[in-house]
Amino acid sequence: MQLVKTGLCAFGMSGKIFHAPFLKEHPGFFLSAIVERNKEESKEKYSDATIYRSVEEMLQSADIELVVVNTPVQTHFEYTKLALEAGKNVIVEKPFTVNVSEAQELVKLAEEKGLFLSVYQNRRFDRDYLQVQKIINEGRIGNSKEVEIRFDRFRTEASGKAHKENPEAMGSGSLHDLGSHLIDQATQYFGLPEKLFADVFSMKGKEFSNDYFEIILFYQNDLRVRLKSSVFTKEAHYAYAIHGDKGSFLQERTDNQENELAAGAIPEYGKDWALPLKEPDGILNFLNENKETERILTSSEPGNYMNYYQQIYEFIVFGYALPSPAGEIVRNMKIIDAAVESSREGRVVYL
Repeated sequence: MQLVKTGLCAFGMSGKIFHAPFLKEHPGFFLSAIVERNKEESKEKYSDATIYRSVEEMLQSADIELVVVNTPVQTHFEYTKLALEAGKNVIVEKPFTVNVSEAQELVKLAEEKGLFLSVYQNRRFDRDYLQVQKIINEGRIGNSKEVEIRFDRFRTEASGKAHKENPEAMGSGSLHDLGSHLIDQATQYFGLPEKLFADVFSMKGKEFSNDYFEIILFYQNDLRVRLKSSVFTKEAHYAYAIHGDKGSFLQERTDNQENELAAGAIPEYGKDWALPLKEPDGILNFLNENKETERILTSSEPGNYMNYYQQIYEFIVFGYALPSPAGEIVRNMKIIDAAVESSREGRVVYL
């Protein structure tokens, strides 16, 4: 197989869980460079990779064609720009950037350089997201009319991560972090809304970045989509509630790939490696062709983050579709910027 030499810009949680294991197990990639500013933790599992002490050093010295920018969001613009200017293709972690103007500038630069730029929207490969997509596409609940997508946690104490919780740090807070997933899922399902209204603030207090948001997306076909996240949710809601003119579908958030990877799972190439469900995780209630009510317990199929890197590889080698191209993710950044504006001014913002 053609080998794609790849460099990783950081070896924190994201590098250890979401990127390095897949780059190692996929036969089409060679993880040849890793940035660790002070430590050498990567040597234990990735001994073939050269350790560099800065992103700048890696870009100048490493023989790589693909760079994964998985540093804090406040540095995404700087490091992605440096990598593109160095002639490297780039995968950048979500959220893409801190605002839409930075995102647009990077998309333009990649186009000028003839390089690809993809945003790592891994939740498109979650089992629960894929199940909802399947149910919508099957048409059994008809045309979607009211939708709620949630990503809740119970984290009432400070994490100590300034780049995520300091309100003075641009791009910090739940709206950029978890919101980038929910907004991406909504736009994948239903496209760009006409307008939105948002409530974004910190339940833990003004000394912290936002940890709560509610965004109502208004679509021209009278569809309403509500995106919501809170860190004060001890008892889980259904993560997805899709109500259509023929029925409803409720789906739990059951994808456990992140936890399994953190516990040491090996994402084997070419197979479903995540643990199977022990019980159903969804409820489908709809009117069948005879106008009779059917209520079915459903079970989602396994998700697989390896499929993201497989699609990257197929784009490089065969010219297939690029997963989550940066130009597409610009619309998500527009929604994030509009949500900030809407919450600050207390008004509906048109997109």
